[in-house]
Amino acid sequence: MKHILVVDDELNIRTSLTGILQDEGFQTSTAADGETALQLISEEKPDLVLLDIWMPGMDGIEVLKKIRQLPDEPQVIMMSGHATIETAVTATKLGAYDFVEKPLSFEKLLVCIQNAFKVHQLVSENRSLKARIYRDYSMIGNSPPIRELKQQIGIAAPTSGWVLITGENGTGKELVARAIHSQSRRSDKPFIEVNCAAIPEDLIESELFGHEKGAFTGATGKRKGKFDQAHEGTLFLDEIGDMSLKTQAKVLRILQEHKFERVGGERTIEVDVRVIAATNKNLEEEIRTGNFREDLFYRLNVLPFHVPPLRERRQDIALLAEHFLRAYCRKENAEIKQLSPEVLQALSTHHWPGNVRELKNLIERLVIMTPGERIDLAALPAELRGGGDSGEELRIALECDNYKQAREEFEKEFIRTKLEENDWNVSRTAEVIGLERSNLHRKIKSLGLELEKQ
Repeated sequence: MKHILVVDDELNIRTSLTGILQDEGFQTSTAADGETALQLISEEKPDLVLLDIWMPGMDGIEVLKKIRQLPDEPQVIMMSGHATIETAVTATKLGAYDFVEKPLSFEKLLVCIQNAFKVHQLVSENRSLKARIYRDYSMIGNSPPIRELKQQIGIAAPTSGWVLITGENGTGKELVARAIHSQSRRSDKPFIEVNCAAIPEDLIESELFGHEKGAFTGATGKRKGKFDQAHEGTLFLDEIGDMSLKTQAKVLRILQEHKFERVGGERTIEVDVRVIAATNKNLEEEIRTGNFREDLFYRLNVLPFHVPPLRERRQDIALLAEHFLRAYCRKENAEIKQLSPEVLQALSTHHWPGNVRELKNLIERLVIMTPGERIDLAALPAELRGGGDSGEELRIALECDNYKQAREEFEKEFIRTKLEENDWNVSRTAEVIGLERSNLHRKIKSLGLELEKQ
């Protein structure tokens, strides 16, 4: 049952509205002044407030301002018999859903109330969906590289600078882009994503800039492009290293001039867009080979971010695995499963060439294909059961020229991994691997790991 609070200094209006609203199935409360109304809103959390403007003491406009400061403010419909158009406009700008004049038409008021509830439901659903999206795209991890990345995002996100995100495939570059958008001043505006590698060359300009009717065969109507759709928000250009030089030139012009024309159009359209680009390629190498524009690189590379591969943040693997496990158990309506300690150890030592995406896909497969509540080592693929990174360590060793060098490379990788797992705490690492603290200090210095950490 929806709860409506009636706020009016006239007793007969409070009484008549209460009777009508209760007949329509609403729960009601009443208040004769603004102070009482604010107290009832705090205590009873009504869904909607019918608020008179002219009241002794605190008037309706002042009450509306205070309601708008509440975290879960109700919808408000203003009422008055003496208000001007200017007052009605002011109330609407302050967030009132609507404005009705006295003497009240109860039929019109009921329609207004029903419409206000529909809008309130849409607003609530929108908040819920945004909260779910934020959870789904949250960055999981407490390793030093991820803590540093989160800190950098917190500093850069509120600014208007363009961003270039680099990293291997599957590391989570889109998560970084969404985190930047959600912490920016544009967070309530659109986040539009474009995968530059997935769009055919002959369609990417239409996709980015839109087209006019008849611009090319099949263009049966006008279409807005991604830059249009992202106006006042964020445009995420994923895999920008795969964009053609011709399209790069047009994107550069938009970044410089903040305007463009649709394909087949002549009208200039101005846009306000923050661009976040991402790539798994070395753009400086692409510039040297003539595949990427140097001027576009420097335009985008105002705020550079690098997303570390999973093998450089091993202490996050267990957190990620447990996170994906819970998510896929919910998605598949499966019983809650557990990863055995042996499985977590095997996951933590694997090289993960596919990074977080590879781990995510593996956990999904384990949830679907493993019966029972416990996932043991036998459920893992052979390459994970056979010693994790042994293949990578063998490759490193085989590339060395002699036994001494191979042993040093193995020691370096082993000690670096254990230091990362223990947050570079030398005493704790020494205890874990069974070395004296002083001996470990000497090893770190001789292998150059202190420099590597910095």
